[in-house]
Amino acid sequence: MRTAASLMLIALTSHASAQSVLLQALEPAPPTTLEERNDSEFARASMLYVHPPEPRTYMAHDLITIIVDETSKQEASQSLDTKKEATADMTVKSIIDPWELLELRLREGSLSNQSLVGTNFNQEFKGEGDYERSDRFSAKITAEVIEVKPNGTLVLQATKVIQKDKEIQTLVLSGLVRQEDVTDRNTILSSQMANLSLNVKNEGDVRSAAEKGLLTRVLEAVFSF
Repeated sequence: MRTAASLMLIALTSHASAQSVLLQALEPAPPTTLEERNDSEFARASMLYVHPPEPRTYMAHDLITIIVDETSKQEASQSLDTKKEATADMTVKSIIDPWELLELRLREGSLSNQSLVGTNFNQEFKGEGDYERSDRFSAKITAEVIEVKPNGTLVLQATKVIQKDKEIQTLVLSGLVRQEDVTDRNTILSSQMANLSLNVKNEGDVRSAAEKGLLTRVLEAVFSF
């Protein structure tokens, strides 16, 4: 009796398990994205297919290499032409003789219709100025992620100091980048950065030699016209 009951229990358990497996097989599979379907098709078609790596998630203090290639050109031109003329004349028609005045007699003196003042003033000024400058800066610099915005945008900042003898060049760079723009080699172009700020400062003998002297600056200020 016990053997028959055991066999019946095993049969019911097997039947329930088979129904569970059948129900799992009939349940619809979760939807797949187009990218997952393409990857699956490529994987079945080629034995050499390598699944692309998962996109990297950046955090504060991570490092990213920036490839800087910036070119700037500035041109300005100005001209000024002014002209001014002025004329002033003063004529004395009569003059009082002081001796006649003492005698209480008012009579015109010997001077009559005499021109005492006559001036002519002419002023002309012509000035022209042209300014043209071209700069290009190329470098590689590693920046630090100082902040990750809520939308995933990265705030980068980098400082690089190059010193050779007495010449010192300081480079300060900052800007915003999207995580998807960073390549698999952990690099990004400066042209892909938003709010890019690039400051290059040179110090040393070359910088000093290129600057105008004190006397030259004083003369330019005095005779700027």
